[in-house]
Amino acid sequence: MLPIEQVLPELTQTLEQHTTVLLQAPPGAGKTTRVPLALRSAPWRSGRKILMLEPRRLAARSAARYMARQLGEKPGQTVGYRTRLDTRVSPETVIEVVTEGILTRLIQNDPVLEDYAAVLFDEFHERSLQADLGLALVRESQQVLRPDLRVLVMSATLDTGPLAQLLGQAPVISSEGRAFPVEVFYRPVKTSAGRPPRLPDHVVSVVREALEEQPGSLLVFLPGAGEIRRVEQLLRPHLSSDTELAPLYGNLKGDAQDRAIEPAPAGRRKVVLATAIAETSLTIEGVRVVIDAGQARRAVFDANSGMTRLITGRVSRAAAEQRKGRAGRVEPGVCYRLWSESEHQGLADYTPPEILSADLAPLALDLAQWGARDPADLEWLDPPPQAHWAQAVELLQWLDLLDGEGAITDHGRRARVLGIHPRLAHMVLKGRELGYPTTAARLAALLGERDLLGRNAGADVVYRLQLLDGQYLAPHLDRSRLDAVRRSADRLLPARTARDQDNAMPAGRLLALAYPDRIGRRRPGDSNRYQLSNGRGASLFEDDALGQQPWIVAADLDGQAREAQIYLAAATDLPSLEADLANHIETTEEARWDDKRGSVIARRVTRLGALVLAEHLLPDPGPEQLQLGLLTAVREKGLGSLPWTEAARQWQARVQQMRALEPGAWPDVSDKALADTLEQWLAPFLAGIRNWKDLQQIPLHDALQTLLPYDRQQRLSRELPTTLEIPTGQRLRLDYTADNGPVLAAKLQALFGWTETPKLAGGRVPVVIHLLSPAQRPLAVTADLANFWKQVYPEVRKEMRGRYPKHPWPEDPLTAEAKVGTMKSGK
Repeated sequence: MLPIEQVLPELTQTLEQHTTVLLQAPPGAGKTTRVPLALRSAPWRSGRKILMLEPRRLAARSAARYMARQLGEKPGQTVGYRTRLDTRVSPETVIEVVTEGILTRLIQNDPVLEDYAAVLFDEFHERSLQADLGLALVRESQQVLRPDLRVLVMSATLDTGPLAQLLGQAPVISSEGRAFPVEVFYRPVKTSAGRPPRLPDHVVSVVREALEEQPGSLLVFLPGAGEIRRVEQLLRPHLSSDTELAPLYGNLKGDAQDRAIEPAPAGRRKVVLATAIAETSLTIEGVRVVIDAGQARRAVFDANSGMTRLITGRVSRAAAEQRKGRAGRVEPGVCYRLWSESEHQGLADYTPPEILSADLAPLALDLAQWGARDPADLEWLDPPPQAHWAQAVELLQWLDLLDGEGAITDHGRRARVLGIHPRLAHMVLKGRELGYPTTAARLAALLGERDLLGRNAGADVVYRLQLLDGQYLAPHLDRSRLDAVRRSADRLLPARTARDQDNAMPAGRLLALAYPDRIGRRRPGDSNRYQLSNGRGASLFEDDALGQQPWIVAADLDGQAREAQIYLAAATDLPSLEADLANHIETTEEARWDDKRGSVIARRVTRLGALVLAEHLLPDPGPEQLQLGLLTAVREKGLGSLPWTEAARQWQARVQQMRALEPGAWPDVSDKALADTLEQWLAPFLAGIRNWKDLQQIPLHDALQTLLPYDRQQRLSRELPTTLEIPTGQRLRLDYTADNGPVLAAKLQALFGWTETPKLAGGRVPVVIHLLSPAQRPLAVTADLANFWKQVYPEVRKEMRGRYPKHPWPEDPLTAEAKVGTMKSGK
């Protein structure tokens, strides 16, 4: 009996009383296959179906087939499944197992989910973007339209506290696992001759060790399909005749995936080389040994560049435990971890949710279709990052899938129906309008999957199109993947598809519609380096023939910040860009400062994003161009290049002092703020100025004072005056630019009788006094004059009276007459 059986009565009873429940059950408890079957007889089902979400196609098929076998049926009868490429359902289906993207389409088409009594989220701890979105949409539907809809969230390792709170303090039911003990061995990579061995070599070494020392089949976790193929190539010559080798990753054909998870025939053993696809939801019978490379590959989106890059990094401790658990599903097992025990302690607790690092364009389009223009309209366990959201909305508006207010357009609705990334959907629809429906569909199908030819076959996507046409033959091509891409392309064709209008196969022209931010112009004198329309740099491999093309469109890059590596691209041309992207091409008149000429140069510039398509000099810049060029020059040279006077700097320091006293009531006049607002205060003083020499004659102090209205200027003079009267009757200048200012510098004898330190701005700003000797040398600095006369002056008097005998040094400075000169002359 599976451990989950012990809590099924409690679970069914709780779902009678509550519409939302959280079930926590470790791997191997049986939640995936036993819970849906147990809920078939629930009275609240009322003839409606149960919908269960799985994070992967393989898991959905496997779970449905297993449950169907338990009933003595085939998939499509009581238990069916739906994935993007395969569907097995019928009118008698009661339990539908679907991939997460299917739920989004179901609920968008029917927000009430009229046909379903319950939605089960399996393996929610994986925190995929689609699972987070699906839960947010289902919760809103439940709260607004279907209060009777049951929602059951099932998780193995997730921290249930925040999730239970999100679900309205939903009850949490926990099941014990039935994991058999798994012994862990650490096998970190050992450095040899200063260099560690490559990961595939180390994996093969540990696999051979395990095959010699352990019985049973092996499950080996690797970061990606490339590493799987390399390990397979290295390992196969070392396997005995009774050992089978089976790869397992997402892009494998369905029957190949099924063979990998089937138990090995009697008397044989199996080595399964898998990605994270085998972490959850699957039981590969006969596996009692896990070898974990400790790495996983995930996509990370950069909102600044609009590009996603795949990174390979350490798994979390939770993922490592999930993987280890695969070895103890049916009997005691062992797990080899290819890192050290100390490294294990440094692993992150959980894998970051995908929503925090994903391209949010599909999510933004889905929410717009739902009627939500702001993600804050829905409840999230982790809300989408604002920068990623803003970039997604901007892209969708550029593609005309959203309007200026963020609402979905008719074009956006048609694109969303295609079920592919918004970029590619836009390209498919526009490709039909241009008369290239087949090429557009094939391009979208190719770009929606991993590259058929790999990164050593050149970047030109035209080769891939020729593969689909049968015009190009590639050795070692995976025919099943080629057929899958062809099927995907066929699904993207309209019902009545006319042939492409010619044989031009305009790949670059179509790609530019999908990736207007990745149009590249070759840099002068460099055959493989390009500037992209998003402002970033990118390059092709040195021997790539596309590097001779002046214009390209990059469809697949590694997303590096400094200069991205281009993996897939196509050539295009300027006339096509100007025709197809006319709405996004801007022509402006600009002015810039030319230091060599000492004057302003104006030009008319045509741009596509950051790319300059054309520019023409304007022979006689007008007043606006001259003003713009001079302001640009000031920004480039720095604010210090202006004709600052001492009065201007003192004014700036006084205003900043008032701003510190009264935040929000006074403008920021720091150098940075002034540089950012040149148009406001400096531009009006540039009338008639044509060169830098004339600019040096402007009354800068007057220009700065325009930032304060008259009443503020008057108040500034009262609160922080430029001078201060001292006991001799003189008015001395205050220095607000000095450290700890304002500072008053005066001869000590001139301050006799001043008992208290003067304070400005209603007593809020004490004046720092620099006391000088008769020779104008500093004697002391104080912001507490009374304390100085009492504590410090006697020592100063003792030392100075012999050095300056002609000057007064009274014992009581508070009653002495303030003097400027000597005792005899009075000067």
